[in-house]
Amino acid sequence: MAADPVILLADAGPLITLAYADALDVLLLPGWTVQMVDMVLHEVTRNQTPTSRKIAAWVAQHQLPIRETSILRRYTEALAAGEVPRKANLGELAAQEVMTDFALLTEPPTGVFLFEDHKIARAGFLLPEGCHKISIRAFLLFLEQKGWLASAAEVERKAVQAGRAFSRLRFPAEAYGAESPEGAG
Repeated sequence: MAADPVILLADAGPLITLAYADALDVLLLPGWTVQMVDMVLHEVTRNQTPTSRKIAAWVAQHQLPIRETSILRRYTEALAAGEVPRKANLGELAAQEVMTDFALLTEPPTGVFLFEDHKIARAGFLLPEGCHKISIRAFLLFLEQKGWLASAAEVERKAVQAGRAFSRLRFPAEAYGAESPEGAG
């Protein structure tokens, strides 16, 4: 019997970090289906940044499916109506919406949501059964342990050297205290 399908969704932080490191392709290494949440893609491409074009080109190159959400629809409707809608946490809310949709399927996939922001790790982020939130660091270490990535630390180092202000919090937070020790991985 085949394993349940896995759908990988990334928040803005991991996409930006991996784009700085020229390592977006690591998202494809496990062989899972990679999909984009429309609001997250909007967040990382709506302004010209050092990574916005890289991310947009990567998504187009791999013809990644875009999961439509009511969050982006409502956001764009508000803009069109001349309102100034809030921006904070909309990508995360949209990812939650997508994963809730997974739970409503007859045969739900396993959903994996990659995050970077330590606030998400601590937040009340409701995920249905079969869905998981995983830090980008934990994901990179998983890839390294499987032998699919030479060095998780090297990806992080490249991102930082390219100018990414990468979260210094390590997971699980209890293992390191509130912040990571200086010079840790």
